[in-house]
Amino acid sequence: MSYQPKPFDTANVQLPPDLTALGERLAENAHDNWASQRLAEGWRYGPQRHDARKEHPCLVPYGELPESEKAYDRRAAMETLKTIMALGYRILPPAGESDG
Repeated sequence: MSYQPKPFDTANVQLPPDLTALGERLAENAHDNWASQRLAEGWRYGPQRHDARKEHPCLVPYGELPESEKAYDRRAAMETLKTIMALGYRILPPAGESDG
């Protein structure tokens, strides 16, 4: 099998500032979903990753993650938002909120 990833081309998609803030919230939510799944599987915090003991250093609140880990979640969130926009969808703020 020869897998050839073909992600959607989002190189020319520019996110407006309000979507950048939404991306950060989505990144935090992605981390929380990941952590919830790990905890449900019996994982716990450990200073180093140890699969046999089910310990992981990233089982902490998003705000306490190292920047490298936050960047991973942000990249996924931002690419998802860019793909949504590249496919022609519009993302609007909730009713009652303004752009600032």
